Amino acid sequence: MTDQTRPLRVAIVGAGPAGIYAADALMKSDAASDGGISIDLFERMPAPFGLIRYGVAPDHPRIKGIITALHKVLDKPSVRLLGNIDYGSDITLEDLHSFYDAVIFSTGANADRALNIPGIELDGSYGAADFVSWYDGHPDVPRTWPLEAEKVAVLGVGNVALDIARVLAKTGDELLPTEIPANVYEGLKANKAVEVHVFGRRGPAQAKFTPLELRELDHSPTIEVIVDPEDIDYDEGSEQARRNSKQVDMVANTLQDWAIRDVGNRPHKLFLHFFESPTEVLGEDGKVVGLRTERTQLDGTGNVKGTGKFNDWDVQAVYRAVGYLSQNIAKLPFDEQAGTVPNEAGRVIADDTAEGNARFMPATYVTGWIKRGPVGLIGHTKGDANETVANLLEDRTGFPEPANPGEDAIIEFLEGKQVPYTTWQGWYRLDAHERSLGEPEGRERIKVVEREDMLKASEPDKA
Repeated sequence: MTDQTRPLRVAIVGAGPAGIYAADALMKSDAASDGGISIDLFERMPAPFGLIRYGVAPDHPRIKGIITALHKVLDKPSVRLLGNIDYGSDITLEDLHSFYDAVIFSTGANADRALNIPGIELDGSYGAADFVSWYDGHPDVPRTWPLEAEKVAVLGVGNVALDIARVLAKTGDELLPTEIPANVYEGLKANKAVEVHVFGRRGPAQAKFTPLELRELDHSPTIEVIVDPEDIDYDEGSEQARRNSKQVDMVANTLQDWAIRDVGNRPHKLFLHFFESPTEVLGEDGKVVGLRTERTQLDGTGNVKGTGKFNDWDVQAVYRAVGYLSQNIAKLPFDEQAGTVPNEAGRVIADDTAEGNARFMPATYVTGWIKRGPVGLIGHTKGDANETVANLLEDRTGFPEPANPGEDAIIEFLEGKQVPYTTWQGWYRLDAHERSLGEPEGRERIKVVEREDMLKASEPDKA
């Protein structure tokens, strides 16, 4: 049983919003004031903030402002950041349980969900996650991106699809004031796209855009947003969705307004197509030359059915933004179809639940997208964290006593393995360095891309 005379030691694997919200929930709990809580956040990247740093488009500083709130959590003395640590190789589940009373996994989702249509493997067919990682300066992806296509298709009607369409349709100079690194600016400056087509298989009332994200498309002086009036259609299920949700109604109203206005003369055209279900990526000599869609129609419930009418679109690149997928975590059960760790309210369900065996893995929990799948906005992970933390605290009297619960034990372990870990103080140094790079150009910051350069800036003695 856990020694109640010392602080409860909790490891959180993943220092994105989900993990930081879990740390915040732990610190706000009664347990924090009773016996104290000591939290270590483990992060694979040298810098924290996960999706906000590497998944949010650079021209969305409003969303990146969430970092300010997360900063306050990581500034707390009972929270420690240990970055540049790869779970599964630098540290294992067995290692974590030897140092901590409980472990929470909040590793998010960084792979693309498959879209199984013919031609999806062609040269010029890309996943959203890879492109987002490129323009967000992720160190583990190539430094260049092929942007030769003049006409581009984006499959999906969520906010990620909008981000990709907007970045492709904007000029490099429009994005230069943001934090994009030099390699991304040079790539976007040479981008040849003049037409971007976004495709959704259902109607305007079923689009997953948020109203603000959608309206931002129309703010660029170089992008003409075009909606076909024939794509504005609603059945009873769609009208009910509009009545039930103010956001759905706002999105539908915006799309309606764009459908009835005259087309302007901005140089780049961004088309939002509805009722077009992708059926095949067309190719020649192994390269994308087009996209085939089947026209759909509403069936009365808000769902759609095929009409048997097909359209071919002249595009030279296809980006699929049909959802993210979490990846398998070593030593944890995994549902390949759902892309989640099987759990009940955050408690990880053991692989072997036969008679005589515990239903849950001891002292092991999940929160965020690895818990419930990659849906919802960043703020939705707060509820996940609260639920998971409540169950962790309910279980704490039954936790096995870790072999080495002292706060210095994990540091000695990492240094013994010569793992060049980064710290919260190191983030402040990296942050200052990135801001100093941007200052001469009048920019807030320029993001450092190379992992080694991040390490040099944050922890120069370990680089």
